[in-house]
Amino acid sequence: MKLNTPLTALKVLATLLAFGICAAHADVWPSKPIKFIVPFAPGGANDLIGRAAAEGAGKALNQAIVIDNKPGAGATIGADFVAKSAPDGYTFLISAAGIISNSMIKKSMPYKDSDLVPVAMIALAPSVIIVPANSPYQNIKEFINKSKTSGGLNFATAGTGSTPHFVAELLNIKADAKLRVIPYKSGSESLTAVISGQVDATSEASIVVLPFIKSGKVRALTTTWTHRLAMYPEIPTAFEQGFTDIQIAHWAGLHAPKGTPDSIVQQMAAAIDAGMKNKEIQDRLKAVGIEPIGGTKAAFEQFITQERARLQNVVKATGMTEE
Repeated sequence: MKLNTPLTALKVLATLLAFGICAAHADVWPSKPIKFIVPFAPGGANDLIGRAAAEGAGKALNQAIVIDNKPGAGATIGADFVAKSAPDGYTFLISAAGIISNSMIKKSMPYKDSDLVPVAMIALAPSVIIVPANSPYQNIKEFINKSKTSGGLNFATAGTGSTPHFVAELLNIKADAKLRVIPYKSGSESLTAVISGQVDATSEASIVVLPFIKSGKVRALTTTWTHRLAMYPEIPTAFEQGFTDIQIAHWAGLHAPKGTPDSIVQQMAAAIDAGMKNKEIQDRLKAVGIEPIGGTKAAFEQFITQERARLQNVVKATGMTEE
């Protein structure tokens, strides 16, 4: 036994050393490419913001970040994929308002809200309320007043629970407008309905509608965010026109699977913030009507909490539910 003791000790020491080396390597993050899951098809605001975030954060972390589009079911397919992914810091979700509102209006969900944790705000595209080019309304006040005296106006949305749907209901609740919600399958369909004069108005992300506003195909009545668009400051905010409670935007943030180490979450939040402070990326986003935000994990958590309470009030007041 005594003869084997030195050998046994050496084996134990070698095992400990190997474990220490592996643990050291495991602590180095990121050591391989990271995935950002976009729960929408390529080309939209969420996708564009996600790609800008991947570029900026990738530079800050000195690691490749790849985009993987998993659209469908009001963004729940992509969100569910991330919620069920390993919480190792290599899979994140480019989140949007649905991360808050889906569980409020859908009859069933494949994951719990708590299965995804906020990491950082990325950017937002303010909503713009638009009417046909030949519409008689020049501003949001005229539009709302007409809705009250004409038996109501038709407001197109991109479907139940979409941001345009919340815009319409906010106008009904906070401004006492009389708007009939006309749900379409997508924002592009509702935009087409406005251009062709089939409906009286809709709202969409600034990145989507600015080209049509500039070309004269539609008229902008207002933006629904706290300040004017950097790229197109001619459009006044609803706040400026006296509607201080009409505040909502198409935003994109980053969420991680529950259980992701806080150290990784904090590093990724800092990388996102650095990316949104990159002037080249800022200029590129602002040029298409997107406002870079960034910020801390704590700030994003606060935003999520406030937005959840705000949207929940709208859902309760209107009885909004899945079609």
